[in-house]
Amino acid sequence: MALPFARSLRLCSWGAKRLGIAVAEARRGISFKLEEKTAHSSLALFKGDTGVKYGLVGLEPTKVALNVERFREWAVVLADTAVTSGRHYWEVTVKRSQQFRIGVADVDISRDSCIGIDDHSWVFTYAQRKWYTMLIKEKTPIEGIGQPEKVGLLLDYEAQKLSLVDVSRVIVVHTLQTDFRGPVVPAFALWDGELLTHSGLEVPEGL
Repeated sequence: MALPFARSLRLCSWGAKRLGIAVAEARRGISFKLEEKTAHSSLALFKGDTGVKYGLVGLEPTKVALNVERFREWAVVLADTAVTSGRHYWEVTVKRSQQFRIGVADVDISRDSCIGIDDHSWVFTYAQRKWYTMLIKEKTPIEGIGQPEKVGLLLDYEAQKLSLVDVSRVIVVHTLQTDFRGPVVPAFALWDGELLTHSGLEVPEGL
């Protein structure tokens, strides 16, 4: 028996809303916090472990909980959520930092290493007022993006790509071709100022 028109319309409307929710959820990237147990002793987390700040002196190593997951030589911190598939987008607000690196790294990257110096990480770096890609210590200049206030990162795991996004224009500035061999996590390094992460975001239209 056919449903009354009004009820059919309500059901169609409900179904469209549910479909919209499903599509939005499919577009939404990972939600993560920074993992304190990985943070170098010169770094301090804040704002519910979504931000990281650099201290010139930092914490005394003897006052930091001993943990094999902690970076020992370089000012690096990893996120607490790994990626093994899908497309994911997050943003980073830059506060008073003139030297930092953002990207992804293998979950088992050496804690005596730094992101950007070997083939276990893929990063964009900002230093000396310029952007670069950095892989196995090789830096390549990036044009078309200036002093950062907020930038985006778009990770496409299956396509093996990591892109730097200009959030003001919502365009991809540069894409790194990666070589993921297993789970990767968002990774951050800095030598001054603060970085504040924004995750759980939808992939912007057109990217």
